[in-house]
Amino acid sequence: MNPWSDTRIWNGGEFTLERGGRLAQLEIAYATAGRLAPDGRNAVLLTHGYTSSHRFAEPAADGAEGGWALLVGPGRAIDTDTLFVVAPNMLGSCYGTSGPRSTDPETGRPYGPTFPEFTVGDMVRGQKALLDALGVRHLRAVVGPSYGGFQAFQWAVTFPDFMSGIVAAVTALARPRDENVNTAADLARSFARDPGWNGGHCYPDGIKATMARLRVATLKNYGIEARLAPAYPDAAARERAIEAIAAAWAEAFDPNSLIVLRRALDFYDIAPQVGRIRAKVLYALSRTDRLFPPTLEAPTMARLREAGVDVTYTLIDSELGHAASGDDAAKWEPALRQFMARLS
Repeated sequence: MNPWSDTRIWNGGEFTLERGGRLAQLEIAYATAGRLAPDGRNAVLLTHGYTSSHRFAEPAADGAEGGWALLVGPGRAIDTDTLFVVAPNMLGSCYGTSGPRSTDPETGRPYGPTFPEFTVGDMVRGQKALLDALGVRHLRAVVGPSYGGFQAFQWAVTFPDFMSGIVAAVTALARPRDENVNTAADLARSFARDPGWNGGHCYPDGIKATMARLRVATLKNYGIEARLAPAYPDAAARERAIEAIAAAWAEAFDPNSLIVLRRALDFYDIAPQVGRIRAKVLYALSRTDRLFPPTLEAPTMARLREAGVDVTYTLIDSELGHAASGDDAAKWEPALRQFMARLS
């Protein structure tokens, strides 16, 4: 049974951005599961990863970070029988929230590369406005993997008294600085080699072949080969399966969203602000994650504990890399369930 609502669009009106730009109107796509309590204090905000969407916790959902249906739902660790879960599509993404694919009211065409610069802080302020409109008065937790974990940490320092806890999985206090991680400029240069790019004004056809090739590399870096190996023991068949997954994603995802979401991370580093955190924290890493390796545990936990944060750490003992938080959910579900019980 799918506990989730259809996607809804909330219009928050004019929205000023931290980098100095503005949106004539901020729209946020979101879905909900469960029912808000009369006092408005049983809500969980579920934040998604870089290339997935607000529907990543639905049955049969997928993403580079893994689907979370085993963790969110009736009787799950995040129990929609008792909690009201709000899952917004983040600012700059391409699944209904304001982003490069949205229409610029000044031109009547998609923003494309002219979409104004924004930050993870802007995402969080927009989400707070959405929650206010929904009648949420206090969050039980903000929960998310990868880029969703960035948002969870940002929530903890921007609105420190608005939530009881945060769950930050396969993520960090600051953006990845690995030389193998593409910058926004790297992405733009790569896309410029595609004749369909047109300086970023690539609508409506996009640059799907280029996006599919990039997606194959991303999925492999995130550990998809280990996930698919049992179903596709033949290497050639496994490669074809990965290419099919990548092609389907490339049909839907906006390349300009990849760029602006990556650029937003240039301004993300909450490590100097961890003293503002009042919420309890569950921090989870995957043993085989190349992007956020378990070597992050020691410095991150030390930083948080030195700041007086009530933090718990769990290692996801998985072969599935960055996708382990969703695709190997059973490996850390007990830790998540126990943490959520503490918050109640």
